[in-house]
Amino acid sequence: MVWIVFIAAVLLLLALDLGIFNKTPHIICSKEAGIWSGIWVTLSLSFSGVIYWLYEQNYIANPDHLKPAVASVKFITGYLIELSLSADNIFVIAIIFASFKIAQKYQHRILFWGIIGAIIFRGSMIFFGVILIRKIDWTTYIFGGFLVFTAIKMFFKKEEDEFNPEESLVYKIIGKIIPITHHKDKEHFFVKENNRNYATPLLVTLIVIEVMDMVFALDSVPAILAITSDPFLVFSSNIFAILGLRSMYFFLAKMLEKFRYLEYSLIAILIFIGIKMLIVHFYKFPEWVSLGFIGIALVIGIVVSLKLAGPKEK
Repeated sequence: MVWIVFIAAVLLLLALDLGIFNKTPHIICSKEAGIWSGIWVTLSLSFSGVIYWLYEQNYIANPDHLKPAVASVKFITGYLIELSLSADNIFVIAIIFASFKIAQKYQHRILFWGIIGAIIFRGSMIFFGVILIRKIDWTTYIFGGFLVFTAIKMFFKKEEDEFNPEESLVYKIIGKIIPITHHKDKEHFFVKENNRNYATPLLVTLIVIEVMDMVFALDSVPAILAITSDPFLVFSSNIFAILGLRSMYFFLAKMLEKFRYLEYSLIAILIFIGIKMLIVHFYKFPEWVSLGFIGIALVIGIVVSLKLAGPKEK
């Protein structure tokens, strides 16, 4: 029943988002994006109280269940991990929009449908990831090692060449399935020309963003599984981070250069979580240690970015 109510609430929020609040395509200004980002963060952190209440009922019925306070801390920790790892995702989304020359007023619609796909895909990954960790203990070593490898790869990566959409594998595959037109018909994903259906740049952009989210999920899902293997905590914290990603994108997209040192915070977080998974059978960090490390790493990354970026811009 809890799962049904939660998923129904998420679908209701999405319906209100596209059907009422953003029914008419428009450019989302920084102020509007900031307000919505604050609303989503507030909702997400407030949900930790709901988590406490739900797990308190379980704990009263069966003391062997997860303690309510521990469950709340795990949810907040997982949410912060997903939110912090979204920083790279936001940067890639900005590059994709710029490459396909998507007008700002249509970007929200693409991100909305992208989130629907992300929820379905990540839900599937979480389901199978939880099964693997619970059934096969040594998979935690694989996930942990993968996170450390990813962090090291991020540290040594070089500046990537400018993204050319027409040279991407996704673009070529879509072109073989359905012809692509450069013509944009408002917010439509398909247009009809000479009695033939064509995919618009909006559809291609949506599919590319979906594929990129799948790639990012390979990091984020194992990262949160290091905090807890409770499927509801993993899924709910993931969903709240995804739901707030759109407004966060519009709020931060123009300020990404100011937070260029935040990537080192993400690297530190991935290494910490990876090590935590690698030694989980020998030592378990207290919940407050994980939450504290993630919070401090993010604060340091933000402060250093603002401090070093500020004088240069002046």
